[in-house]
Amino acid sequence: MASSHPVITSHFKAANSASWLSTAFLLTSTAFQPLLGRLSDAMGRKPLFVMSLAIFALATLWCGLAGSIESFVAARAVCGLGAGGAMTLGSILTSDLVPIERRGNYQSYVNMSFGTGAALGAALGGAMAEALGWRWEFGVQIPPLLLCIAVAAVVIPDDIGLKGPRKGFREALGEFDFKGSALLTVSTTSAILGLNFGGNIYPWTHPLVIASLSIAAISFPTFLWIESRVHLPIMPLRLIRHSPRANLIFANFIAAFLSNCIFFNIPLYFQAVLLSSATSSGLRLALPSITSSIIGASTGFAITLTRRLKWPVVSGTVWYLAGCIILCFLHRGMSTVVYLLILIPQSIGQGFQFPGTFMAILASSSQSEQAVVTSTLILWRSLGFVLGIAMSSLVVQNALVYYLNLFVQGQDKAEIIELVRASVEAVAKLKEPYREQVVQSYEASLRLTFILCTVVAAISVLIVLPMKLPRLAPVNRKS
Repeated sequence: MASSHPVITSHFKAANSASWLSTAFLLTSTAFQPLLGRLSDAMGRKPLFVMSLAIFALATLWCGLAGSIESFVAARAVCGLGAGGAMTLGSILTSDLVPIERRGNYQSYVNMSFGTGAALGAALGGAMAEALGWRWEFGVQIPPLLLCIAVAAVVIPDDIGLKGPRKGFREALGEFDFKGSALLTVSTTSAILGLNFGGNIYPWTHPLVIASLSIAAISFPTFLWIESRVHLPIMPLRLIRHSPRANLIFANFIAAFLSNCIFFNIPLYFQAVLLSSATSSGLRLALPSITSSIIGASTGFAITLTRRLKWPVVSGTVWYLAGCIILCFLHRGMSTVVYLLILIPQSIGQGFQFPGTFMAILASSSQSEQAVVTSTLILWRSLGFVLGIAMSSLVVQNALVYYLNLFVQGQDKAEIIELVRASVEAVAKLKEPYREQVVQSYEASLRLTFILCTVVAAISVLIVLPMKLPRLAPVNRKS
């Protein structure tokens, strides 16, 4: 999505709805991750993991066949169901199999796989959209997904992760925190609806915007109240009340927020400001993804070697801050090398932050808490991903409306504004002076977004500095 969302939304003439391509995916994955984590304790990991992969494969096929932006967004939402389950259960399965003293090495292997996939997706997404058509971006995913399903069905032990006798689906659901899950989904969805529609599609005084934000303001405190009283909450409040786990969860949330703020909007900068192709934009994302993978892999091995947990988290927040500050000074006319390297500091921060936080919170929790701690950390990370896109879209789209009205001048002003808000690809085809005026508007809007990221990154540094973390025990070579 990072390098190809301008192409897809331009195809459907819906560039101002770009955030929903990723937001729909992240909303459903966020809502269902806790459900699958809890159900897997009662039903076992394997059937739910295989089911999640199957849902992801079918929904990916739907994405490739979608005939409208509404159908595409719906397909992305179903993709989120499958992907959320696969990501959460994959992490929990690793916790089941690997002792914490050796987890750093295995986390490095995971990071290498994830980083390679992210690099290929970022680099090839835009190129495939232009060379083969964006639908094939999804079509080519089906065979490897079917292979993953077959491998998982064969090699994962049937009884892994079970706590007590295996329960049926209905019996397991009876113990699930449906009220908490529903309130979390309602609060997140309504907040994002209000933030995406307000000032972008509808005025802030529109009844839908006011109603959405009001529902979010009521439902989220209610969610917290419910979580403090149920037997098996999807998000145990004790994890976000006390240091160091609260510090780690919130730092993880901010890292996810910043990652999506930056990686969702940088391709827009390349295509709408530098007037680069989708292929070129995607290739510029490959090096940062590879860098993040290398740093993430090295971090896992280094944690196992040093047995110290705080330095990766602090290093990650500092690098994120440095990367956001640098982005604030991004402008046209810089050398090609600068545009290629501009995301490296942020990528280094990501490489330190995610594996470092994951290892630190597992080491700060007992073995019996591993599943719920993992699902809670991923839940907050997913919320960060969702809000990163939603908040950055709020800033970019509302600022773009303001700057387009400020900078675009001429008798065709209204037509030009409507055209470029529907299609990013139309910017490069404009005649002067309209093209320069529109590019200037996009540049100013995106700079404002990067300033927001810098403020949030500074808060993250302040969160992690005071926390104290345990040291890992020496590795037991016989385990």
